[in-house]
Amino acid sequence: MWSLRRAMGPEPSRRRCLLRWLGLKVCRRSTLVFALLWFGSWVFLNGLVFVHRTILSDYCTDDKSKKILQRVCEEYREGALTGDLCEDLCVSDQVEYRRCLYYENGKKVIEARWRGTHVVLKSKLENFSSYESLGLLEYQDPAEELSPLDVVFYATLEIRNSLGLDVSGNASLPSLWGQRLRERGRTYSRAELASLWSLLQQEEYTFLRVLQDLSHHIAKVLGSCGHFYAVEYLSAGHAWDQNIFSLEEVSAGPWTARDMVHRIALSFLDMAWRFDNDFSHRLHLCDIKPENFAIRKDLTVVAIDVDMAFFEPKMRDILEQNCTNDDDCNFFDCISKCNMKTNKCSSKRRNSNLQVICEKIFRPWFAPTLLGAKSGLPLQVDLQRAVQECVETVGGEDEEQARAVQKRLLDLLTGLLHQGTSSEHGGEGGADREGIHSHTALNF
Repeated sequence: MWSLRRAMGPEPSRRRCLLRWLGLKVCRRSTLVFALLWFGSWVFLNGLVFVHRTILSDYCTDDKSKKILQRVCEEYREGALTGDLCEDLCVSDQVEYRRCLYYENGKKVIEARWRGTHVVLKSKLENFSSYESLGLLEYQDPAEELSPLDVVFYATLEIRNSLGLDVSGNASLPSLWGQRLRERGRTYSRAELASLWSLLQQEEYTFLRVLQDLSHHIAKVLGSCGHFYAVEYLSAGHAWDQNIFSLEEVSAGPWTARDMVHRIALSFLDMAWRFDNDFSHRLHLCDIKPENFAIRKDLTVVAIDVDMAFFEPKMRDILEQNCTNDDDCNFFDCISKCNMKTNKCSSKRRNSNLQVICEKIFRPWFAPTLLGAKSGLPLQVDLQRAVQECVETVGGEDEEQARAVQKRLLDLLTGLLHQGTSSEHGGEGGADREGIHSHTALNF
């Protein structure tokens, strides 16, 4: 009996130890599972916060867009801002909100209808108070108002600063702006000055407002209210569209799709030539892609996003940076070369607007895979070779060769257009320079 108890005695003790060991193991596993669940929940919640702050906060929503325009109208009624668009936007309801097109880092782009006309409302910053106020207004007696000449003077300084042009060399005022501002014949209110100052702080507005009178390849500013300005609504390009532009959206006469592409290509050539020659300084486009261009109904190519457009003086300042190799001298589509002796980028741009247009727009357009059976036609083969030559020609260094390539492209596209099925020739979107009015040089 004793031996039996001795034989059976340790078993309960072992079972208890085993149970304790199993319980401890289960406890550890539970703790590990709990920790993993807690960590997973923490990562998930932080991910939601990150997505909300970085994506959803910049997401285009109708509700947020309408609230922004409501704030503009509230400030208009308070007398803080004004503009020729405000009355229709805030009082007579002549501006009909359609949808939000773009919203990122405060930049707002809204589609609307103004008195039955499609327009795009733009502002670099969401709120009027986010712009720097005109310092002169802080020291001015509220009862006093600035004369038109004073307004012209301060506007000139801001325009020059925005466009990156020298303010010390030529002290003359911009004739176009000066004449229009002086023609008013009356003084300016604080709301008018504050609104004008907020607009002049937006480089794109300044470009469009000044250049629209000098080039038909620039989108037109139609009006403004405070810091928001309205530009013409045009059919913009798309990278995913084989024709880049939605050709069915424009009524361009009895032309075939290829005829329309050739006319648009001619307009691109005309734009590149005019941006190089029409102004007192060459205008560089550093972000050339389909989305930044649009076409009018006559197939004229229009630059609609000029945030990355710079005149020669500012372009030189941007390019002239420290470097260790040529890659350090690339500023988007504007490239320079690194001087390994001085470790400085050359201030002269190596490539050209036309060279980038050939690479990013013409080469996909006139690729054999897109043309199909027509790709073997003699003029099409010559055009493909000319486009490739254009891509490989360093336009900023060999200007004579670049001009020869441009003339060859012009001749080939014109020849293809004459071979087309259309019976009509010319058109305002073409590149016949005798048929297009000459532009006044942009002298500051």
